[in-house]
Amino acid sequence: MTTDPRRLLIVEDDAAFARTLSRSFERRGYDVRDAANLHALEQTLAEFAPTHAVVDLKLAGGDSGLACVKALHAHDPEMLVVVLTGYASIATAVEAIKLGARHYLAKPSNTDDIEAAFAREGGDAGVELTRRQTSIKTLEWEHIHEALAAADFNISEAARQLGMHRRTLARKLEKRRVK
Repeated sequence: MTTDPRRLLIVEDDAAFARTLSRSFERRGYDVRDAANLHALEQTLAEFAPTHAVVDLKLAGGDSGLACVKALHAHDPEMLVVVLTGYASIATAVEAIKLGARHYLAKPSNTDDIEAAFAREGGDAGVELTRRQTSIKTLEWEHIHEALAAADFNISEAARQLGMHRRTLARKLEKRRVK
């Protein structure tokens, strides 16, 4: 019995995290490559045909993981793509799924979480609905993320869309930065 090889592309600008994730998936039988940004992703796709991909939402140099999801889905609509982010928001989760991601996970997530996300084919109608009221700060943060996603993570353009000064938006983002 032969099984198709699982080929994984990790799009992550944190080299240490990418190495750790690569080693973990290699131990599970995946052929792994990585790319640090959209340009490296496009170069890698010219010589490597991944069956799976893990994409960080916010990449160095201003590249958006959403643009990477779109490129991966255009390259192969059957590819299983999971978005992994420390900047989780409802707006970016919705956009990632619309662009072709299979699942959206907030950091910290491990290899088991990612593999489980690859295996999930549909939504879970049994997910518990909470009665938690959304705070004004959460609504503001989600609105900011929606504008950032619409502006392809360009802070100046997002600030214009939000009707605020660029420095004000930059300060708000700095306060909520996830390391």
